[in-house]
Amino acid sequence: MSESRWQFFVDVGGTFTDVVARQPDGTLVTLKLLSSGVVRGVVSAGSLLRAESGRNFIIDSRFAGQADGLWAGYEFRLVDSDSVDGGSSHAVALRVARFDGLSGTFHFDASLPAGVTIGSGFALSSREEAPVVAIRCLMGLSLGDAIGSVDVRLGTTRATNALLERKGSRVGFVTTRGFGDILKIGNQDRPELFALNVRKRDDLAECAVEVDERMSATGDVLVSLDEVRARATLTEMRKNGIEAAAICLLHAHINPDHEEHLAQIAEEVGFSQVSVSSRLSRVEKIVSRGDTTVADAYLGGVMGAYVASLRQSMPHARIKLMTSSGGLIDAANVTGKDTVLSGPAGGVVGCAYVTRAAGFDRAIGFDMGGTSTDVSRVEASLSSPFEYQHETVKAGVRIQTPMIAIETVAAGGGSVCLFDGQKLVVGPHSAGSEPGPACYGRGGPLTVTDMNVALGRVVADRFPFPLDEMIVERKLAVLAAEVNRVTGASLRSVGLAAGFVEIAVAHMASAIRKISIAKGYDVSKYVLTTFGGAGGQHACAIARRLGIRRVLCNRFAGVLSALGIGVASAKRIVERSVHDVLDEGAVERLASVFVDVGSQVRRAILADGESEDELDGLIETVDLCYAGQASLISVDFGDWGTMRSEFEAKHKQLYGYTHEGRAIEVRAVRVALSGKRRDVPLDAMAAKGRASSAIEMVRMVVSGEMRDVPLYKREGLTVGDAIDGPAIVIEETSTIVVDEGWRGVVTETGDLVLTDGAVVAAKQIVGTAADPVQLELFNNQFASIAEQMGTTLRRTALSTNVKERLDFSCAVFTPTGDLVV
Repeated sequence: MSESRWQFFVDVGGTFTDVVARQPDGTLVTLKLLSSGVVRGVVSAGSLLRAESGRNFIIDSRFAGQADGLWAGYEFRLVDSDSVDGGSSHAVALRVARFDGLSGTFHFDASLPAGVTIGSGFALSSREEAPVVAIRCLMGLSLGDAIGSVDVRLGTTRATNALLERKGSRVGFVTTRGFGDILKIGNQDRPELFALNVRKRDDLAECAVEVDERMSATGDVLVSLDEVRARATLTEMRKNGIEAAAICLLHAHINPDHEEHLAQIAEEVGFSQVSVSSRLSRVEKIVSRGDTTVADAYLGGVMGAYVASLRQSMPHARIKLMTSSGGLIDAANVTGKDTVLSGPAGGVVGCAYVTRAAGFDRAIGFDMGGTSTDVSRVEASLSSPFEYQHETVKAGVRIQTPMIAIETVAAGGGSVCLFDGQKLVVGPHSAGSEPGPACYGRGGPLTVTDMNVALGRVVADRFPFPLDEMIVERKLAVLAAEVNRVTGASLRSVGLAAGFVEIAVAHMASAIRKISIAKGYDVSKYVLTTFGGAGGQHACAIARRLGIRRVLCNRFAGVLSALGIGVASAKRIVERSVHDVLDEGAVERLASVFVDVGSQVRRAILADGESEDELDGLIETVDLCYAGQASLISVDFGDWGTMRSEFEAKHKQLYGYTHEGRAIEVRAVRVALSGKRRDVPLDAMAAKGRASSAIEMVRMVVSGEMRDVPLYKREGLTVGDAIDGPAIVIEETSTIVVDEGWRGVVTETGDLVLTDGAVVAAKQIVGTAADPVQLELFNNQFASIAEQMGTTLRRTALSTNVKERLDFSCAVFTPTGDLVV
């Protein structure tokens, strides 16, 4: 990648699009905007709405300092908070005739619509995709200017949203005669074992057709493909409006010849998307392979159209897309199945990068965005820091492809908060970017973000765009009255908001338990690396609930998924089914398979534009299981005894037992090849003004009471600065709430590390003469924290020889109130 060009690292989320841009001089800049591509503003105080000359203009001081002409040609509409859609479909639209960047003044040739006053909100739209709007903004290019030769690395939720909303292509499933209903039958799993009303999942394939052919389990041809009848069948399917063909034949992972012939026919009869199982996933299990192929066909057209739209606006850009495995591929080679976790995977890569840079060995990644929260476990000190899943279910669809293991819960800043007549509910529905939370002023519902605004945890006039506090107050009051009427309670609006936040915190903490405690990992030994625009607002509460004593807040936390996409390398992973037994001869027998798969993965990554001298070494793994079982565990390929020991250790950790003397089978081999990682200097952020003291006092609810707390600007903090909670730290792309009992310190790496007050108190007395007064103060601090946690404090009395008995530098209370040292 050339260092003299603009480089853009973009994460398109459900609500916000985050951008980290590296300018030609190496300086980093960031930007966050709505994923709808709409840019929000507000008429500034002191604006002259109509000049004497008759020319009409408005001023928004937040736009001051931008490039002259930047917003010329954009559509301008007023934002009406009382309408469902913010007035965007009813208000008169104006075209921005000229934009003066020095003052942030928008000029119009036509008369301004009625109702424009000081404080009126407005929206600017160009109908271009959000990444394109962001790139124009950062480069200072107007709609009439061409975007030149730039490098764009992109993660997107476009595929995920298409699955969730069932808005993919019309797909036809093509399979072997007699297996047309194989995906409907499935594998008889019951994901909701105790559900009384079992519902069948929605089929992505609109129809299924069968062709005459058959392969044996060893790849021998039992029935030759009837190409004439197959062509007639596919032609009829295309005439019926089916856009994409998903081809999955029995045993094609062993011998793909028939699938390749069918793919050629499908392309000839006019299918816009042809997905072939043996190209996508050469592993056994026709149900999983078939589901994956259908998902790829369903999403392929969506991703293809998205890439085409980007290329239309940026014909000279080099575009690479992030895959679910945490690697980049050329946009021309992207497949639908590989982008389901595109954006979240970038977050995990970024989490590992900043955690390692901060000096921590392991982390729980906590990515709270606008639509959902993604959590992951990262071993930052290892060369391969991520846990992978090779078959998983996303949005109700089974997909067989390498993905970074990420647990997602529908509890983001935009998750809808409501009362269902019996209880308070947070999620799973989201307000998205349009209309967004109620405080966005576009008629949206109450969300988690609104609750934080009501509690003072989000400072309305310090948000990237203006927030409407009054609409939040009105809607909360109405909801509180409804809850009180139905339940007989006497909740106030503030108490109701706090309750919704507590529910959201419980959902997110539960997701973290699934990827840590449930898999045998002691979560208290991890740092909580928080990111996403909303992560810092809840990190302390979640950490305390889980017994995590430190929270890492990197300067790029609000756009860390975008940063992760920037530091990611090109990556390809190829897997293949095998059937072997793990014994002394297994290594030699598998060697030829690894050579073949290694050659395939090398060809794939070179096709993405990587050169031989940019490639790292191959990473070879095998999937193992006990004979007669199907639960696969992946271990590094090597000495057979070492593989057995590693398998048994992981089996013991996951399931609590091993089978002594039982044979172990090899079920799949896998080869990963990556390009060399390109570091992004974390200290390359453009310099800002310094002001390490609090810039003002703001009102925030603390322990149920409204209190004045200090507000700091992140860019004003210097190494060694300490912040005692309760306090708020704001930055351009996120907000950090330092809860009561926590202390934040700026480290030498520029990170803000928050530490639970229990640990701070313990460190203060280590190495001192522990007299009774100090011990009493220490005990009181612990008791206070335990009371805030709503738990019963259980501990042994501390004595004067505490220094000899305990190392309090790693003391922490668990969620059950125990003191763990």
